[in-house]
Amino acid sequence: MSDCIFCKIIAGEIPSKKIYEDDHVLAFHDINPIAPVHALVIPKKHIQSVLHIGADDGEIVHKIHLAIQEVAKALGVAEEGFRVITNTGAHGQQTVFHIHYHVIGGRQLHWEM
Repeated sequence: MSDCIFCKIIAGEIPSKKIYEDDHVLAFHDINPIAPVHALVIPKKHIQSVLHIGADDGEIVHKIHLAIQEVAKALGVAEEGFRVITNTGAHGQQTVFHIHYHVIGGRQLHWEM
């Protein structure tokens, strides 16, 4: 999608601080972190949200979860724990409509609603 900020990051049109990359997935540091560790993990294929994952996207979903493991290890939160969040739709606070997973950690996290 030409107007998607994450698609522009994938294409190299917008810089990012990369943590992990393979043929299907890109992970980079969030520019507005809410914790000491805050990364975004995104598929290179544009998928709008969890509600738009198709039957043929199983391999991509699998690769995303493997990438999350690598990101957690690389950022030093795999042992102590971390949170993975995916926001979906307006009420779910999704602001970029390209599915993405927040990997958040580096301190004791609290449940806040």
